[in-house]
Amino acid sequence: MPLDLAADVVALTEALVDTPSESGAEGPLADAVEEALRALTGLDVERVGNSVVARTDLGRPERVVLAGHLDTVPEAGNLPACRDGERLYGLGTCDMKGGVAVALKLAAAVAGRPLSRDVTFAFYECEEIAGDRNGLAVIAAQRPELLSGDLALLLEPSDGGVEAGCQGFLLADILVPGQRAHTARAWMGSNAAHLAGEVLTRLHAHVPERITIDGLEYREGLNAVALHAGVSSNVVPDECVVTVNLRFAPSRSPEEAQAYLRGLFPEYEVRITEVEPGALPGLDRLMAAGLVKALGVEPRPKLGWTDVARFSALGVPALNCGPGDPQLAHTPGEFVPMAQVRACEERLRDWLLTQDSAS
Repeated sequence: MPLDLAADVVALTEALVDTPSESGAEGPLADAVEEALRALTGLDVERVGNSVVARTDLGRPERVVLAGHLDTVPEAGNLPACRDGERLYGLGTCDMKGGVAVALKLAAAVAGRPLSRDVTFAFYECEEIAGDRNGLAVIAAQRPELLSGDLALLLEPSDGGVEAGCQGFLLADILVPGQRAHTARAWMGSNAAHLAGEVLTRLHAHVPERITIDGLEYREGLNAVALHAGVSSNVVPDECVVTVNLRFAPSRSPEEAQAYLRGLFPEYEVRITEVEPGALPGLDRLMAAGLVKALGVEPRPKLGWTDVARFSALGVPALNCGPGDPQLAHTPGEFVPMAQVRACEERLRDWLLTQDSAS
């Protein structure tokens, strides 16, 4: 179904929600987005898989990138979209069809205008699944020049405010050794599941650090998220694996985070299974400070991981700024306040069209 970029941003959000785009099946929505963007003047449009990038080429000294993912988690009886009072309900309304609608409306607003800065719009696939399929990561690997800029805005739900940077995350297995034996002669072995109590006690007693960056406090977290032991109900386990999740401040590198975790459990084998760097807030950058001032909001730290980290890895400072409560993401009752979607579009449009990038 064609997308009408002249429609009200809430109506456009409805149209996006009603175009199913579960991760891996974004093709029809990417087609519609590409068609709508190609109809605008003054934008160079490129397709990378089921991701679409549109850029102005005015030769300005500054460039801002606005990005949003097209995909959603599987539906949970929450299609099609429906309005109830001032709320728009439906799959992806919050995460993040509302933000995508805002970005599309902004693309239509700036197309053909004599802007004081160049603008890039990136709509990408497969954000909700394995990182190696993430459309933004694919573009960064294959065509990094398409994502270059002086500031990136990820229109992830942030209640219409600014959430700066993001935490890094690390998953690891802590291996607790034991000695296998028949449970009828348990004294001949050593129960690794019982010995894992020391690891759990240490995790329970651990006090996460609070690290302040650019005036924002990032609260770290370290938690056991899974335990596995045993090969049979009549065998004393000879190994217990405690899987832990570490959320670390963006001032730590992945290498520092790994060393930090290993330092807490020096006598155990620690196997790192996944690690992603965080993103520094970058609020000391002129464009970021100008955006925060223009929106009139108090920035908050992003307690979680988002694709702003991918921009940070490219040397582009990035902020989260979009409509919707992030706590509603992926829930059956997901919704976005219609007034918040409209306000987000209006404030970002005013900022993009201003002639003073620092205002």
